[in-house]
Formats: sequence, C-alpha cells, structure tokens
Amino acid sequence: MKILHIETSSKNCSVAISDGLELLCLCEEISENYKQSESLHTFVEWALEGAKISLKDLDAISLGKGPGSYTGLRIGASSAKGFCFGLHIPLIAINSLETMIEQFLNQGHDFIIPLIDARRMEVYSAIFEGDSGDMISETEAKVLDENSYQEYQHKKILFVGDGALKAKDILQLPNADFNETIYPSAKYLVKKAVEKYNRKDFEDVAYFEPFYLKDFQGVKKKKSEE
Repeated sequence: MKILHIETSSKNCSVAISDGLELLCLCEEISENYKQSESLHTFVEWALEGAKISLKDLDAISLGKGPGSYTGLRIGASSAKGFCFGLHIPLIAINSLETMIEQFLNQGHDFIIPLIDARRMEVYSAIFEGDSGDMISETEAKVLDENSYQEYQHKKILFVGDGALKAKDILQLPNADFNETIYPSAKYLVKKAVEKYNRKDFEDVAYFEPFYLKDFQGVKKKKSEE
C-alpha cells in the first residue's frame, strides 16, 4: 500500500511517502516561523517525485492529528481531507505525540514523555512506556512547575520535544534525560498508519477535526476610542 503522510503540528513541516513499511521519500523542514502554508504542497510534490509515484497511485493519507499548533494542524488537516475527497481514498489519523517516541523505544527508559511547547510554561504531553510504547497517561495540556512528574522521580525518564527545553530548567528529577531537538515527523507515522490501514481504522473525512486539545487563542484587538 502506498500512503502519503503529513505532519504539520509543530515547527517541523514534514511529508513522507511509504510503500507498506518502506519509507520511499521524506521532505521536511524545521522553521521558527511555521512555514506549513508556504511549504506543505511543495513538499508533497517533491515527495511524490522522489518516490516516483503520482497522486493517483496513493491508497491512503495519514495525518499527525495533533495536539500542536492550531494553524499548523488546520493546514495539514485541510490538505489531507482535500486529497482524500479528490482521490476517494481513506484518511488515517495518528496522535502527533506518538511520532516522537518511536526512535527512543527499548533504550533503557522506564517512561518516555514527549512535550510539545505551548504557551508560557504550558506543554502538550502524554506518558508512554519506554519499551512497548504503550500510552499510559492520556494527552493533556499541562502547566509545568517544580512539582510536575514528581511521582516518577525514582524512574528513568526521557523527555523529548521542544517543550523539554523549559522542562529541563525547572523539573526536579534526578533520573531524567532531556532531548529538546525532537519534533513530530511524518516518517514516524508510517508504522502506525500501516497498522491502522490493515485494521481499516479510518476517519470519517467529512466530520474529521484535528486534535486541537485547546481552543484557538488569538490576539485580542483593543477597541478603538470613539
């Protein structure tokens, strides 16, 4: 099966093509300015060219559904749904936090905790078992303080993601390691997308919404004086 994978929940605009579990092509770029609107469709074109296939060869679209950047998720979801409608193929959605842990499994950590930077001291987070990758704590928006994750202070924990940078400064966890260079990536959607495809675990394209987790918070404009 040939699947187009889209991940736009963070600063990493990422697109991949796979044939079964084989990664055929990956195009991605990390930008502080969130370039999804500028880069996504160009990356799709490049990925298809690199994989030497066309849109009509695709069997499904997989999407990192969030949590993460509201605008990034909206752009990724709109594109994914457009491809699905136009090509009459199914949509597969995967929690973006799950794409951050695969490369660190079975490396001696009791738990892996991805942290996506949100606002101020807030992060989007979930807790995964370090070997199996099973999610043991549901995804949440969490405000970090010195007492966060204290129940795991005697466990070996790996924090990954851009939210790990601010976590490193305040968490009092002697057995914790931190890797703040990790972002959700389309290449780590492949395995779970294939599993969901084989189970026919598809989304309802018409009603699908990304996993925003929180409502959009824009900048309020001041009322002009009369």
